[in-house]
Amino acid sequence: MTSIGSRAKGGPAERGSRSVARPVPTRLAAYVAVVFLVLALVQLGASLLFYSAIDRQTLRDDHARRVAELLVVSDRVNALDPSRLAESMTTRHLSARVATAPLVAAPTGDAALMAIAARIVEWEPSLANRSLNLATTRASGGGRDLIGSIRLGEKGWLNFRSRDISSMWPVALRATALTLATTLACLALGLGALHLLTRPLRRLADAAEAIGQGRQVPIREGGPKDLRNLGHAMNVMQARIERLLRDQALSFEAISHDLRTPLSRQKVASDLIDDPEIAALMRESVDEMEDLLASLQRFLRAQHLSAEPESIDLASYLADLLAGFGNRASLEMHGRSTARTYREPLALAVCALVENAVHFGKRARVSLVEENGRHAVIIEDEGPGIPPDYFEAILDPFFRLDEARQRDTRGFGLGIPTAHRLMMRFHGGLSFAAAPGGGLIARLEVPSPPP
Repeated sequence: MTSIGSRAKGGPAERGSRSVARPVPTRLAAYVAVVFLVLALVQLGASLLFYSAIDRQTLRDDHARRVAELLVVSDRVNALDPSRLAESMTTRHLSARVATAPLVAAPTGDAALMAIAARIVEWEPSLANRSLNLATTRASGGGRDLIGSIRLGEKGWLNFRSRDISSMWPVALRATALTLATTLACLALGLGALHLLTRPLRRLADAAEAIGQGRQVPIREGGPKDLRNLGHAMNVMQARIERLLRDQALSFEAISHDLRTPLSRQKVASDLIDDPEIAALMRESVDEMEDLLASLQRFLRAQHLSAEPESIDLASYLADLLAGFGNRASLEMHGRSTARTYREPLALAVCALVENAVHFGKRARVSLVEENGRHAVIIEDEGPGIPPDYFEAILDPFFRLDEARQRDTRGFGLGIPTAHRLMMRFHGGLSFAAAPGGGLIARLEVPSPPP
């Protein structure tokens, strides 16, 4: 099966954007979802830093308050009963004991420890003139404990340990968990709202794609005002396009009708010409013009053809269609043959492809197959075939491979484009492949109504 037609020279490289690969489009919802996620992560990180700073300050104040209270109370208890000092001052988070040697012999000079010492004095100014040495040590359960020593006059040293409560379940971690839960809830609500917002946009995008394939798709005019206006504009555009196509078809039918009268006169006049060669040439020209008018009429009709789906026995239906081709077309069937499809569009598309196969390949082998619940009609010819680089180019009307337009390659390049336009309009498909022994294989996915 060879491509037919009269325009477009050169290969696909000269046909512009058809050979340029386009990136896969990304949905608007995905972009907004990523923005939401980034904002949530930024909020979570900021909250973590904020609460960590608060937690550090809280722990420092807690250590200072505990130690200040310990030291003041220890002075009073020591004056009454020094033997019970350690027992009286030991709690879950704070332990103390009296010793002859200090646990921390001298200040470490650490800035954080100096800040804690200053806070201790702020809590209890009476400790301003006391010798207080602070340090930190690794706790048994992780984290760090505050240890220190303070002079008890002639009775030795009071050594104490303030345990790091941050190793249990810090304020920062609790706050972070709460922030995370709140962020996830807000994110879920935001994504839900985004889904509701973009659903009309998705419907409009699907409708625009269907309109581009030649189908009439009424658009529901709902949602926000901007989307309602857009839906209304697209409905008006569809109506105008449909009117233009119908006017185009009606105009061509009128022109075709007016042309057939002089063509019939020329055919009759050819019988009156004495020279048989001239008479044959005139009859051939008239026949070619009539074929061109018929091809154009079918092509224009495919743009606005309407049909309702119905259950059809594809095997018997295809057999009836191929009967007009005689022994030039054969039919094979594999699998179940009943399907719900569009009768007239299927007939026009199959006949256009079989005519093309018979014209360029002499014979057409037609197969009906069923795969994954879908039927396909496969038409294989014995012609010279078409290079794979031209499989997309032959979908354009009036395209032909032979630039010289030899008379032995008569054709108008409208058969395959007509079938392709019908498949786009009625939810079918058309693809091509090279036959192993030469020729072309056309695979027509039987149109089926949308779910």
